[in-house]
Amino acid sequence: MAVRRPVDGEVRVHYRQIYVESDPGSSGPGLAEAFAGQDAGLCGAAIPGALFLVTGLHTGSVRFTVEVHDTEPSLDPVWEDIVEVSFRPASHRSRLVQWAGEATWDLDLEELDYRVRYCAHGMDEGRGRDTRLPGEPLVDRYLLQLWPAPPGPERVLRQTAEIAAYWHDYARRLPPPPTAEDRARERRAQDEATRQRREALERWQWGGTAPSDALRGVGGNVRGLLAFDAPLVHALEAAGPRIQRQVALLAARRACTVAGLADLDWVAAALTALTDGRPLPPPFDDPARMWQALASDPRAPRRTVGPAMPPENSSSTGTPISSTPVPTEEPGPSRRVSQSHMALPALLGAAALDPLRASVEAVLAAVAAYGEDHQVLLEEVWSVVSGQ
Repeated sequence: MAVRRPVDGEVRVHYRQIYVESDPGSSGPGLAEAFAGQDAGLCGAAIPGALFLVTGLHTGSVRFTVEVHDTEPSLDPVWEDIVEVSFRPASHRSRLVQWAGEATWDLDLEELDYRVRYCAHGMDEGRGRDTRLPGEPLVDRYLLQLWPAPPGPERVLRQTAEIAAYWHDYARRLPPPPTAEDRARERRAQDEATRQRREALERWQWGGTAPSDALRGVGGNVRGLLAFDAPLVHALEAAGPRIQRQVALLAARRACTVAGLADLDWVAAALTALTDGRPLPPPFDDPARMWQALASDPRAPRRTVGPAMPPENSSSTGTPISSTPVPTEEPGPSRRVSQSHMALPALLGAAALDPLRASVEAVLAAVAAYGEDHQVLLEEVWSVVSGQ
């Protein structure tokens, strides 16, 4: 008969417990749940995929051996207390685990039904010692044997220690564990509660209205615009591609106009390309070249604007928006920023292939270009969206 010993030596116990775990998503078996409905104590197997093993020693190291057999091993008379339970790993990763996960030993069990025999010697002596300090002699020792076998009832094969009798009585007084149907019902209820919380959070993040799939996937700075006017974001999505393109062009024009850039030839060419539905011309084909063009053009105004701040009742943190790192003219929380640097990204945003994204990106950049006066822009955008 083949036997494998994945654990054979001293292991440390705390609170008279050590575990076998196989469910990666589990936080470990609880005492009452593990023994619920059992006739035998010492080895709690009521939680699928886990075993709760009780020792006599409260704290310290005990001798502990795990054996995996091909067939049922014979009973050794040296063991004073013996119980048997059934066990099936919940995954391919079964481990012996110390309290709080301080140490683990891989057991390499297959995902099949096992019979488990838990044997103990010296439990009362371990209980009397309570704590074993380093260097002190071993008091109690344990053997955990597993072999393939169909599920069966738990059994007490041998009882000697008073503390073992206590744990058998404890298990028999517990109510039965939840049935598979009860567990499934509880999981469904938990899943539904999680879904509702997730949906409620998403509605709050999107201004009280659940987003469409198009909005969820639009990307870009959609959440930035949500902070300023969430209903406008939903209205833009509902307006359709034609209005979205119209809004994107309007926002780009207004941003460049308020920043004093619209009459510069290279900016005007970009606005004409947007109007005609063509790709943006140089230098807008490369953002780095665009910023170089702005920096090198002596005609470009050097205006500043205060940061645009979202309303206090929005889901935003209240951080001012900025389309790109820009020079600041004044230090501190009330700093003013380059209006030109706020405005030019509206052209890039308006050129996006997705009309919805183009409208969102362009409007948000224009909001930044307007700064403290951004509400004027949003009202004009609303008039286009609503057809007024």
